[in-house]
Amino acid sequence: MGIIEAVCISTEKGIVKKTVDDITLRPDWGIEGDAHAGNWHRQVSILASESIDRMRRKIPELDHGMFAENIVTSGIDLSVLTIGDSLLIGDAIVLEITQIGKECHNAGCAIQSATGECIMPKEGLFCRVVQGGTIAPGMAVDKVIV
Repeated sequence: MGIIEAVCISTEKGIVKKTVDDITLRPDWGIEGDAHAGNWHRQVSILASESIDRMRRKIPELDHGMFAENIVTSGIDLSVLTIGDSLLIGDAIVLEITQIGKECHNAGCAIQSATGECIMPKEGLFCRVVQGGTIAPGMAVDKVIV
């Protein structure tokens, strides 16, 4: 079991997301107020803090949201998850993994140029909201065992 370390949103696509105190997720829609919400398969993005920390060794000033992630987790191995797996956040919020990784909006983005690699294309998870609710840092997150 892991925890939610940070939650982030942006009102426009293609920009860095800002850390907020909490986010509200709506089923089959995504995060209220986030540019990526909508009726599609990439409603929410997730990245492990362990991945971000690895990149911070190269760029110490990296902050949450700079990879355009909505949710930052710690203490849970996201690399073992596959498409169709689900995560339980808190007591009732359920996210279904719909995609692993993605192409960067800009080939050679600022992060990739500075570090030689960008982690979102390989390590980012994308989800649809099955069961909504409010998420805040400190909440538990775990893989749903079926």
